[in-house]
Amino acid sequence: MSGVTRHDEATAATPPARGRHRGAPGPELVTLADIEDAAARLAGVCVRTPLVPLTPNAPGLQIKAESLQPIGAFKLRGAYNAIARLPEERRARGVVTHSSGNHAQAVAYTAGRLGIPAVLVVPHTAPAVKVEACRRLGAEIVYVEPSMEARTETAERLAASHGFTLVPPFDDPGVIAGQGTVGLEIVRQAPDVEAVLVPVGGGGLISGVAAAVKQLLPQTRVIGVEPELAADVRDSLRAGKRVGWTAEQTGRTIADALRVSRVGSLTFAHIKEYVDDIVTVAEDEIRAAMRHLALHARLIAEPAGAVATAAYLFHRDELPAAARQVAVLSGGNVDPALLSQVLA
Repeated sequence: MSGVTRHDEATAATPPARGRHRGAPGPELVTLADIEDAAARLAGVCVRTPLVPLTPNAPGLQIKAESLQPIGAFKLRGAYNAIARLPEERRARGVVTHSSGNHAQAVAYTAGRLGIPAVLVVPHTAPAVKVEACRRLGAEIVYVEPSMEARTETAERLAASHGFTLVPPFDDPGVIAGQGTVGLEIVRQAPDVEAVLVPVGGGGLISGVAAAVKQLLPQTRVIGVEPELAADVRDSLRAGKRVGWTAEQTGRTIADALRVSRVGSLTFAHIKEYVDDIVTVAEDEIRAAMRHLALHARLIAEPAGAVATAAYLFHRDELPAAARQVAVLSGGNVDPALLSQVLA
């Protein structure tokens, strides 16, 4: 099911004013300079992930394989950029975050690399494979109920009481700029790309990717992809304001990394500015895309990582008529039992 197209051709042809939302005054948007600064900061930390053809004889879609990052997901880009640019005295006091898994792992990895404490607030429904990875990296785990309110309140309380710096999972300019390096790499690897398909949860990834792509290739279409069972961004764009879904509603999707009840305020501003459309995919389509990626592209994707590929496989009629497209595979941290079930 498709959302509302955000740009007409005339609008898409003109890059926005640097760092500002077009039209009425709004929040400061991440600039291309911010993303380039992040890329320099991430050199030697993150992998410049390859573009892999979905199938060897079908070059029309290439996969941006963020599953090949050191923690198995794109989240390292944003977490490292946000933490590394903190003043040294603030970093030394430690960091805290809340996350369903991948961002927590990214913060834990970054903290270990920088030699600082990290506390991770995670819902008790988070996949064990992600939580155990965080433990192995030396972070302290605090479990909470699977709601954004419980997560943010606990993280904020810990930050206030212990002097930690809170590193938001998506609604933060440093995080968005770090995620934007995915888009920067895509443009450099495929300067003729006509459409970029991006998973959408809290909006950090698509905000950064879209900001980079649209400021460099303004006529390239950027399409967000959500599960049908967690389509708050689609609903928010239709309503013109952020719309929340309950934890019970979003908890129905297999894509655990996209179970965000409401898109962030800063990320929503980026989405309204830069994203052309939102497409939603069904649960069986996500599973089929995971299987297709494993068997044909030789890439392991967690459910959230496969949604953009699912849109290409099953919703081609809702996507731009583009000869060259890139789908972001955002992560590969899938529970082995689930992967076995999907492949079977």
